[in-house]
Amino acid sequence: MPFNHSDHYHRLLLRHLPKTCRTALDVGCGTGRFARRLAGRGIDVHAVDPSAKALAHARARAGAGAGAGAGAGETADGSPPPRFEHADVTRLQLRSGHYEFISCLASLHHMPFETVTALRKALAPGGVLVVLGCYPEKSAADWAWSLAAVPVNAVARLAVAVAEGRRPAGTAPVQAPVAPPEVPLSRIRRDAAVLLPGCRIRRLLFWRYLLVFRADGLPSAG
Repeated sequence: MPFNHSDHYHRLLLRHLPKTCRTALDVGCGTGRFARRLAGRGIDVHAVDPSAKALAHARARAGAGAGAGAGAGETADGSPPPRFEHADVTRLQLRSGHYEFISCLASLHHMPFETVTALRKALAPGGVLVVLGCYPEKSAADWAWSLAAVPVNAVARLAVAVAEGRRPAGTAPVQAPVAPPEVPLSRIRRDAAVLLPGCRIRRLLFWRYLLVFRADGLPSAG
């Protein structure tokens, strides 16, 4: 099991969570780890993914998270678990102006980038859209960041390998389907400037970028 680059950035994404957030949409939730973190904060989380296998694991993990003192349909801290839905978000009729936080973790490259238009419309006033996206190496800058990530990635993978060596046999984690990104970061920046005016994009290590958009017309914190 390799080091999970997206999970590494959960804390960074949570920094952009509105303080009074009550509703969230997790697009391409996979096995549901980030959705469960949101639900653990008392947020009503709608988590969507097209992979039935990944969602089965997500639902099982959400159920396993309920402690002895939790009632049916509750997490260990008493919060409702995420509402997992097997669906393609590009075909869903999302409620306009409903979600105060929308997250896409390594999922946007599985669909047309123009999908962000529907996500923007689904944001409540003052809501935040965060995209932890993937991009292919195309430019000299891309390759420079890639080379910088290699040694850090190697150390992280070694640490995970040691931890996995202690995992009981037959407990290998389930992974959501993956696809290589095809749209270069330069184009993502151009398209985002048009579709998400005022958004901010910055590179991250591990072949990721962070896009943050606020639905209030004000510049987003990067």
